[in-house]
Amino acid sequence: MWDGFANGKGGFTDGPYEIQNPEDPFKDNFYKYGFNPEVGSVGIPVAATIRATMPREGWQIPLFKKLPNGYTEEVPNPIWQYHKYLPYSKPGKLHDQIELYGTPEDLDDFCLKAQLVNYIQYRALLEGWTSRMWSKYTGVLIWKTQNPWTGLRGQFYDHLLDQTAGFFGCRCAAEPIHVQLNLATYFIEVVNTTAEELSNVAIEASVWDLEGACPYYKVFDKLSLPPKKVVSISEMKYPKSKNPKPVFFLLLKLYHVSNYSIVSRNFYWLHVSGGDYKLLEPYRNKRIPLKITSKTFIKGSSYEVEMKVLNKSKKPDPKTLTYKNNFAVRNDDSDFDMTSLKPIPDTRTDLKQPTGLFQRLYRQFSRESDGLRVAEINGSDGGVAFFLNFSVHAAKLEHEEGEDSRILPVHYSDNYFSLVPGEEMSIKISFKVPPGVSPRVALRGWNYHHGVHTVL
Repeated sequence: MWDGFANGKGGFTDGPYEIQNPEDPFKDNFYKYGFNPEVGSVGIPVAATIRATMPREGWQIPLFKKLPNGYTEEVPNPIWQYHKYLPYSKPGKLHDQIELYGTPEDLDDFCLKAQLVNYIQYRALLEGWTSRMWSKYTGVLIWKTQNPWTGLRGQFYDHLLDQTAGFFGCRCAAEPIHVQLNLATYFIEVVNTTAEELSNVAIEASVWDLEGACPYYKVFDKLSLPPKKVVSISEMKYPKSKNPKPVFFLLLKLYHVSNYSIVSRNFYWLHVSGGDYKLLEPYRNKRIPLKITSKTFIKGSSYEVEMKVLNKSKKPDPKTLTYKNNFAVRNDDSDFDMTSLKPIPDTRTDLKQPTGLFQRLYRQFSRESDGLRVAEINGSDGGVAFFLNFSVHAAKLEHEEGEDSRILPVHYSDNYFSLVPGEEMSIKISFKVPPGVSPRVALRGWNYHHGVHTVL
């Protein structure tokens, strides 16, 4: 069974199964064989899953213990220890990856920052492997995708079937044709795993700072991508510029020159060498305006929702023709089949529930237009709408503390996504509702942490 694996003679090693420096999977010494049958990393779920599966004593986040060598040791509570919690630090080797965003205040803060790390970890694992595909590596298997119990390590979806951000980071990296940043060299690469050459394509690379400005913009055109090859395009030189910002966003888009349809889109948040992400903490107070247009299809208990999310903080730059993110049609199986579903108008009035000022401003802009439901989240700041994620809930007016209102499982075409100023993204959501339950779709995000915003 193992012949042909690893060294070709049946000898192999597996792992690692722990937190990694994101750039390490791109390095030659990360794994010495060609095929790795098992590799994994961290996998904390969202706070709602912790509350739904553990007693109150298990809602306590790890203690961040400072060590004399400058590293941090995470000390989890006994319940997390029993559930095999895998820490986000390796004292002496790797600084705590959650603490790079600032010391978490509570369970919600900890789990949100953990999702940021989950996304980076699994995307880097897969992109590192594909960066050396056909030159060193032949393949890799992730261990594991799901926990058969309420475990707190290596998983793409938790015991309640809710995906972690690591799932979407992995899915991004596993595209058949994929544009990526080599985190070890900062060269832009394109991986073409298909048997077809891709020609007449271009790459748009844009850097965005925390003020909403775009200090770096490059287009690499007239590209041809041979089949089953990794092509190194060019170095992304913004970090070597005169005054790079300590924290910045990078958006890469591979598109067809003929019609600007997107083949691959990849969004990174990065810091300069030796830095951290702590400047993202005050960035949470930015109020980035959003417009969400939705159309709902229903058949029996099955719902399909098409969401278009627009970052309204800036009009699209005339030189940027890919802002609408019209993705090229792929000839593959899809999770979404709307051909047998009929659209339904949304005639519900807004749910009456306690809200703050920001939510009340939101509700003033919720309306229907031309059969579509349109919701607008008010804001006057410019910048990237960062780390947005949808969730589906039962439309109950009141919930006890710790009660899980989510409807699970839900399939998302994407989640934990970000939009640069003027950019629009289409998201498809698919789920089934239990008998007698009316669903609502909620939006959270890094800039939208003051409560849940019902957008449908």
